[in-house]
Amino acid sequence: MQSSHALRQASTTASNPIDLIEELIAGKEWVYDRRCETELAVEAPGSWCDYGMFFAWSEDLGALHFSCALDMRVQPRLMGQIYELIAKLNERLWMGHFAIWVEEGIPMFRHTVRLPDRLDTDLVGELMELAMNECERYYPAFQFVIWGGRTAADAIQSSLLDTVGEA
Repeated sequence: MQSSHALRQASTTASNPIDLIEELIAGKEWVYDRRCETELAVEAPGSWCDYGMFFAWSEDLGALHFSCALDMRVQPRLMGQIYELIAKLNERLWMGHFAIWVEEGIPMFRHTVRLPDRLDTDLVGELMELAMNECERYYPAFQFVIWGGRTAADAIQSSLLDTVGEA
């Protein structure tokens, strides 16, 4: 097994970056499933829940699509509020966007990037960190709407309050 330093420095041609992503995930000892040559599903632990990450590679487009699903389901009666919440959250994002997997009612963060000729674990790590950070940051807003009955605007305001002091 490679050392973490050697793994961090690893790079590959973009012919199939899923191979490199699989190596990175295996190094973290996260649960994953290589569904086929171009797809990888991962269970990533977070502070609010375990997130369901999914990576898909399109060689034709030279693009990597990934998503990070939140471990919650939206009841049909709340979809209007969730769509409003997603629209308001997406206005705040520079990269990626929130969406809902309608058939399952699962909110997720999604992003697609065209990859350079060479892909390294630093770039892969940054993409994963982007998804995890946005999900961690806004998970409470989804909770406030789904379980707290709050409006989208109130949920965002409540979820972004800074904690003062130390516990």
